[in-house]
Amino acid sequence: MYKRLVVVDPNMCVGCQLCMEACSNRFGYVGPTKSAIYVRSAGGVERGFVIIVCRACKDPPCARVCPTDALSLRPGGGVILSPGRCIGCGNCVSACDIGAVMWDYDTMKPLICTHCGYCVGFCPHNVLTLEEVA
Repeated sequence: MYKRLVVVDPNMCVGCQLCMEACSNRFGYVGPTKSAIYVRSAGGVERGFVIIVCRACKDPPCARVCPTDALSLRPGGGVILSPGRCIGCGNCVSACDIGAVMWDYDTMKPLICTHCGYCVGFCPHNVLTLEEVA
């Protein structure tokens, strides 16, 4: 079975950004700058937070617009990046309807969630989970 990352209850998010830290740390970076998940305020602490992460589209628009086929379909939904094929055009960022394709300004390539679930274990309020996809 394949899995995908799911935002279970965004109302439980306290904006701690530990999921972002965990994602960046997985790749050997300190701080949230290399994260494929993004947490932002919905307009002040009273209004809560928005968690932006790849929703594992079955027919991802980011892959459709890639001129070099650097984004291939991931089993279970979403995409996998082949960095060597990516030319850094940024079409994928513009194509994502929910803004879940982040940009790495050091490599000039996209950062896209691979649904590994590493961030799930760092969320103190169980906002995130991995669910099986048929």
